Amino acid sequence: MEQYDLIIIGGGPAGLTAGIYAGRQGMKTVILEMMTGAGSGYMVPSMENYPGFDEISGKELLEKMRKQAEKNIPVNNMEEVKEIHVNDHFDIQVITSKCEYKTRSLIISTGSRHRRLKVPGEIEFLGRGVCYCATCDGPLYQGKDVVVVGGGNAAVQEAIYLKGLGCNVTIIHRRDQLRAENYLQKKLEENAIPVIWDSVVESINGEMTVNSLTILNRKTQKKTELLVNGIFIAVGEEPLSQVAHQAGVNVDDDGFIQADKFQRTNIPGIYAAGDITGGIKQWVVACAEGAVAALSAFDDVVSR
Repeated sequence: MEQYDLIIIGGGPAGLTAGIYAGRQGMKTVILEMMTGAGSGYMVPSMENYPGFDEISGKELLEKMRKQAEKNIPVNNMEEVKEIHVNDHFDIQVITSKCEYKTRSLIISTGSRHRRLKVPGEIEFLGRGVCYCATCDGPLYQGKDVVVVGGGNAAVQEAIYLKGLGCNVTIIHRRDQLRAENYLQKKLEENAIPVIWDSVVESINGEMTVNSLTILNRKTQKKTELLVNGIFIAVGEEPLSQVAHQAGVNVDDDGFIQADKFQRTNIPGIYAAGDITGGIKQWVVACAEGAVAALSAFDDVVSR
């Protein structure tokens, strides 16, 4: 069983930044990523608010960060963490889908996954009109009628991206105003993308593929049927914290890991960074938390 100074679970913005900092500090570190890339981060079509880049996609930025991290530490893709056992302070065992590790410290940056609408037809038509990633599936709907469900940054970004592909896009939002940042709302107006306000999807309908949605106006209680070829769901995310919680790490009522300003959890030697901690979901925040977590681990474990 190989011994590490630090193991980082998750290869997104927080995990990769933590890896960059840990590697430069000379810590023996490995990043364990359950996918081939950093999950939802790869799906961000375009960002205009990451310092140093006028515009960059999530995939491109993550690849740059990964190459930088790999100058000093390995990144193991397709290795899912199954269990975490805390033997003592700064003595932690990590069991993955491939092997077992021992480490003196652990950063959990597992992020979150797409939240579902939990309506009839969502599971049945997954991959046949129900989508969660415009970058992945958008090209299949060029020239077709699609909707994006949601009102935050992700939903508006996906709608703008789909419009750029040549899709006929409409946003459905349950409130009477969007939560997206102002610059994105302005781009939405510039692209003349309509919004159906105060409405929710009650069911996703079709035969072999999606052909319509049943929509409920929350104010009037009126139901209507909207003919569409596809639906892109962007209604937020839920934390991937089950393994951490089972290990005794404290989480809040929504499942997000509780950490202090140094990214320390309730268990000595275990830290958390990025979307898994809740709060403001921005790449620059995730990167900052990853850096803080790595430096805290170095101070607590290696420099003792």
